[in-house]
Amino acid sequence: MLFDSHAHLNDERFDEDRDQLIAYLRENDVDLVVNPGADMETSKTAIDLAKKHDFIYAAVGVHPHDVEHMTEDDIETLKKWAKENDKVVAIGEIGLDYYYDLSPRDLQKKWFIRQIQLANELGLPFIVHDRDAHGDTFEIIKKYKAPETGCVLHCYSGELDLAKEYVKMGCYISIPGTVTFKNNRKTVNVAKNIPLEWMFIETDSPYMAPAPNRGKRNDPSMVKYVAQKIALERGISYEEVCRVTKENAKRFFGIR
Repeated sequence: MLFDSHAHLNDERFDEDRDQLIAYLRENDVDLVVNPGADMETSKTAIDLAKKHDFIYAAVGVHPHDVEHMTEDDIETLKKWAKENDKVVAIGEIGLDYYYDLSPRDLQKKWFIRQIQLANELGLPFIVHDRDAHGDTFEIIKKYKAPETGCVLHCYSGELDLAKEYVKMGCYISIPGTVTFKNNRKTVNVAKNIPLEWMFIETDSPYMAPAPNRGKRNDPSMVKYVAQKIALERGISYEEVCRVTKENAKRFFGIR
């Protein structure tokens, strides 16, 4: 029933119980998971994990934290992996992070653009990380996203007006567990007011576990709390939120 559109199951925090957790997911209504890479190493392990499990898919890309030493050879490697593995369904996660600034901003923008161009070339959608860089992220996507290329704003943290502008551009908005946090009215406002047909749900595991598990290790089984909160705020059924967000993500990632 549930599609967790963004989870890092190859994170080291799952090393001790990954196999048991994945088995547990299938028993707890998690039908599909997309596991994005954050650098070259985790992109490769995301592919390896997807090959082992039929309901897990991979995305490959380099997160803004790790682009300082990125090269064109890395772009060629990402292209090769995407072409050779049918379980690779997107480029990501890519984008800008001005909160931590772990890579120089000029390099963040350079490699964000270059990876969007790679997605355009491959005809794959791309998954965007945007933290405290809303203006530059929007302008880059507006300028470089090909009309036929899908885009999702993962773990969306912007305002409703910006979300509406993304939807006008044909971009999806992914709602994370933070929508359940007390006093987080901004994300609730987005989850209530953008069209459900342009929404995904996600955990961003192992980070940002939703209430009632805030502070604990997150995992894809907790995406149900995101769906429950959206259903409550929109005044619709939990089953409808699960069904529509799953259909949205399957269509976006090209999963049948």
